[in-house]
Amino acid sequence: MKIAMLGASGFVGKHLVATLQIRGDEIVEASLRQPEEAAKMAGDCDGIVNLAGEPLGQRWNANVKRRIEESRVDMPRRFLDALAQRPRRCAFYVSASAIGYYGTSEIETFVEESPAGKDFLARVCIGWEREAHRAADLGMRVGIVRSGLALGNDGGALPRMLPPFRAGMGGVVGGGSQWVSWVHVDDLVRIYTMAIDHAEGVLNGCAPNPVTNATFTHALGDALHRPTKIPVPTFALRAMLGEGADILLRGQRVLPQRVLQLGYQFQFPELTNALANLL
Repeated sequence: MKIAMLGASGFVGKHLVATLQIRGDEIVEASLRQPEEAAKMAGDCDGIVNLAGEPLGQRWNANVKRRIEESRVDMPRRFLDALAQRPRRCAFYVSASAIGYYGTSEIETFVEESPAGKDFLARVCIGWEREAHRAADLGMRVGIVRSGLALGNDGGALPRMLPPFRAGMGGVVGGGSQWVSWVHVDDLVRIYTMAIDHAEGVLNGCAPNPVTNATFTHALGDALHRPTKIPVPTFALRAMLGEGADILLRGQRVLPQRVLQLGYQFQFPELTNALANLL
């Protein structure tokens, strides 16, 4: 297949491009920063994968929040508007989203059919997915992957965690009871591949065994053979990340119900095995 890839240079994008190329797919890389040009490049492709988005791992202020929303809602809208003017239609449109769609909770469990939350990230995800579903009006099959915390050793959050943990300064974040719905990047790529090949609708891109932040912290310390006795205070995270600290201080327990129903078998269903593979 010939696939237009938006956001191909990102952490997940690089892994997905490599996987698709190995199996023989042709990848056309395009930038969502130029929606009209990207639509022109995607016009003669069999399908489109949109992984583009302003990074969330930075200090949120009004300008950053505006860029987060524009990159996930406004730019895809412009891209699809331009694509609608093209004479040829692609067969599928696969869009990234995030488990932030569900909001946060320490007591609830979320699956693909659970309702959306009401905080900023949930509202962004609602708009993100609303634009993705517009591709169905153009005759495309639509797949949406709500990603959890993707773990890899060449990008994402894990490499940023390692220096303090290796120095013996890693510790529980906040109270430690907040949920971490994580996924090994190899499993996440295979879930995206399912969406590219046949799966329609929403898929939760996270492992079937989420853990609390305390469990995650101790598992990472054990994998590195380092202590994890120094807690990370809430005020320090808020000073560093602003409102973005809520991603770490509040969590959500998310299960990949539809992914499992479709018969997917996770390569790394347990956190300890995933960390052992990566580290």
